[in-house]
Amino acid sequence: MSGKKRQPTRVRSYFLTGLVICAPLAITAYLTWTVVVWIDSWIIPYIPARYNPDTYLPFSVPGFGLVLGLIAITIIGFLTANLIGKSIVSYGERMLGRMPLVRNLYNGLKQIFQTVLSDKNDSFTQVGLIEYPRKELWAIVFIATDTKGEVQSQLDDKEVEQTISVFLPTTPNPTSGFLLFVPKSDVILLNMSVEEAAKLVISAGLVTPEQMRKEQKLAIIEKNHQKDRDE
Repeated sequence: MSGKKRQPTRVRSYFLTGLVICAPLAITAYLTWTVVVWIDSWIIPYIPARYNPDTYLPFSVPGFGLVLGLIAITIIGFLTANLIGKSIVSYGERMLGRMPLVRNLYNGLKQIFQTVLSDKNDSFTQVGLIEYPRKELWAIVFIATDTKGEVQSQLDDKEVEQTISVFLPTTPNPTSGFLLFVPKSDVILLNMSVEEAAKLVISAGLVTPEQMRKEQKLAIIEKNHQKDRDE
């Protein structure tokens, strides 16, 4: 009887194990495929038919538009690195600077990309805790940088201590959230990495850094055991 009772439990355990393995793979594949198809839909229509492999093949080639887009961006970066390219870009930016609404959008987006993609950028490398949305409730934040510009100037006039800019992500989508300017003394810095914090936010607290480290150690031990058995 005990063996029969354990049978459904084993089946359930096997199912959950398979779900843990298959679900992340399926979701990752689906999101990757969606991005590739979306980029292709933007680029493929501008490719002449004689250069499009879909014209000669009985099936479409996914990712062809993505590859061409990456090549085009690299070539543009190479061309703008020389004097002529810089002159053309400078002329184009001056033209955009004369357009009231477009210039604000362009300058804002350009500054964001320059900040995020800069090799010297050290923003969002630390994780912290702040009391939000009220006292005795705590939320994870990503540390951006010290508050600068007019915001800090206005705070200085009100004799507010030095603040830092933090990004408070939402669950389960950490790409949306809130920009907060918080006094440094109100932020508790954590030792966990940004990746660990992001997983904690996405999983709504189910995947903790301690659990991730434990699983990594078990994976390393299993790998070493497998290596010893192979030898």
